[in-house]
Amino acid sequence: MSLLRRLVGADDEPATPPEAMRIRLVVGIGNPGGTYANPRRNVGFWVANRLARRHGIEFSTKTGSYLLGEGEVAGHPLAVAKPRTFVNASGAAVVHLIRRLKLDEAQELLVVSDHIDLPAGKVRIKRRGGGGGQKGIADIINKTKTDEFPRVRIGIGRPVVGGEPSWDPEDVADWVLSDPTPAEREVLDAAVERAIAAIECAIAEGVDAAMNKYNRDE
Repeated sequence: MSLLRRLVGADDEPATPPEAMRIRLVVGIGNPGGTYANPRRNVGFWVANRLARRHGIEFSTKTGSYLLGEGEVAGHPLAVAKPRTFVNASGAAVVHLIRRLKLDEAQELLVVSDHIDLPAGKVRIKRRGGGGGQKGIADIINKTKTDEFPRVRIGIGRPVVGGEPSWDPEDVADWVLSDPTPAEREVLDAAVERAIAAIECAIAEGVDAAMNKYNRDE
């Protein structure tokens, strides 16, 4: 079903094959404001910022719910956006972007986020699927009524307390909202570069090609 038609509750229609889809919108999710610029949670924003800068895309449109820039990558039109909401409420901004840009299919949207259950610095691309514990992705799925959009996940690792990985909500919140160490930031910066290369590949050659190339361990 067309993404726009799904959002307005229209009747079903023949779907365009996923391989025919071209990514038209990249959304990096993170928490807005200078206070949250450097924490692990904002690695999606780091990707959006560097991808836009590399291709001369300026975030020239500011609304209440997102920053948006439009340009071209690999010869194809591309919009890059950052919600101005907190991560856990990313979905509403994505819905506004889908409507503004008139996206036809979920496969035209790619979301970039942190992922706590991937080792720090690992980059993984998925064509579709659930939130995997990332509440921003879960909110986007809930608000757009589909999990068929591709996403790039960047590992930030799980906090270790007393020598063991912790699932305690307070430990997790402290971890994702705190700045990485200088050594870890170096690892994450390298992951950001790899994520950008994966996105550029997905735009130029398709998501499957990017998965085959960038989901392998280095």
